[in-house]
Amino acid sequence: MGISDSTVELKLLADPTRARILSLILESSDGRRLVGSMAAELGLRQPTVSHHVKALLAEGLLRRDPEGRQVWYSIPPGQVDRMAELLRGNRPVPVTDAVLRRISADLTTRFAGTFGPETVDRYVRESRALLAERAGAARHLPSLTARFAADRLSALAKADLPPAERVPEVLFVCVQNAGRSQLAAAILRHLAGDRVRVRTAGSAPADAVRSVVVTALDEIGVPLDGEYPKPLTDEVVRAADVVVTMGCGDACPVYPGRRYLDWDLEDPVGLPLPGVRGIRDDIEARVRGLLGSLTGGPGNPLANQ
Repeated sequence: MGISDSTVELKLLADPTRARILSLILESSDGRRLVGSMAAELGLRQPTVSHHVKALLAEGLLRRDPEGRQVWYSIPPGQVDRMAELLRGNRPVPVTDAVLRRISADLTTRFAGTFGPETVDRYVRESRALLAERAGAARHLPSLTARFAADRLSALAKADLPPAERVPEVLFVCVQNAGRSQLAAAILRHLAGDRVRVRTAGSAPADAVRSVVVTALDEIGVPLDGEYPKPLTDEVVRAADVVVTMGCGDACPVYPGRRYLDWDLEDPVGLPLPGVRGIRDDIEARVRGLLGSLTGGPGNPLANQ
């Protein structure tokens, strides 16, 4: 679909009645509606609804399916996901107390024997509050809350393990957790597999990982694995054996027994892909050196703990 087609779609959906017609169809149990039923639900006359339906038909956003004396309208299968995304836009997904209780119950099962229900629930609610401060997290706030809380609880549990039972852990921290730290973490995770636990955080996290960073990683066959910008919290620092900072200043707390590295790297914010490639390659060289020190030899950060 070309740019002009997308523009037409957006103009059509800017009309609240047309957007509501599509929403009614999407929300129906069988994915189709009659003009009469939609008119009744919208509180409009049937000719008015028919006028809007014809406009949507003309642009291929609806399909007409006669069935006896009735005519049903549905969204073409190839357009369903796209229409759902356009209609949803950036509207937040509600995180009700029932949802938070469900997340807490699931994580209590996951961390049974390690943390009690009260601790888990506190982390879930705090994680939701931290993420809600970022507008970009709102669209997937329930699932991100569950993931962020689980990651923090995992870090908290790991910090209490004796050194002999711990997999080396690295925390990459930059300002927005959307560029340098994500590049480094993705490359180390890709190279190390299960030999190293990798986390990231930001002193002032952005709404999402930059698309140019995803592209730069994809070019070398490294997946982002669904990572997202997240706030820096105390337990992930305590869990780390190595903390790598990248331009975040004094935001990261310092604890004894950890190895701290400060990588002086250019910020990819606003840079085109060629510029990000250079940063990626610099980071990859540093990560490969770090991996060697993590997995054996005198540079192993766990050797002296």
